[in-house]
Amino acid sequence: MMQKIEQIFEKALWEVRFVVLIAVLVSAVLSFAMFYVAAVDAYYTVVHLFHYADSTLNVADKLALRNSTVTHVVEVLDGFLLGTILLIFSFGLYELFISKIDVAYEGEGASNVLIINNLDDLKNRLAKVILLILIVKFFEYGINMKFTTPMDLLTFAGGIALIGLALFLSHKAEEHGPIFKSNH
Repeated sequence: MMQKIEQIFEKALWEVRFVVLIAVLVSAVLSFAMFYVAAVDAYYTVVHLFHYADSTLNVADKLALRNSTVTHVVEVLDGFLLGTILLIFSFGLYELFISKIDVAYEGEGASNVLIINNLDDLKNRLAKVILLILIVKFFEYGINMKFTTPMDLLTFAGGIALIGLALFLSHKAEEHGPIFKSNH
């Protein structure tokens, strides 16, 4: 009798994993939403850029339009990266909790980028894209930064050095496994 109750409980517990489908679907929808927002932003950025060739613009206005365009392009890139994170998260949760995505493992067009084997795979892929978003955000802030003191320039240089270190460490971790081994 106890073994039968245990089997029923374990089967019910295993079926609870389907609640993850909510996160999978919502993440996929939000991914489409971010791709849409970024695409619309890209369209309007290009449309506004046509004024750049206007011969009546003075040098200061052209410079302002150029800086504004670069900032908008970085924001568009940020939107696409966020959409990518949401898509990877959606695929990863589905593969980890529901089922392997058979199509992802077949054919020439299949990409190993979206194949998630365990929670560490998902975490590492998300971390790389999040690092890329942080780099893009830093670049966006750097474009608009006003350097008024030598300390401002030194702080900015330190930020660039830290970004380089983060990229180096993430690359080394990908090549050789974890850099810092835990004793757990």
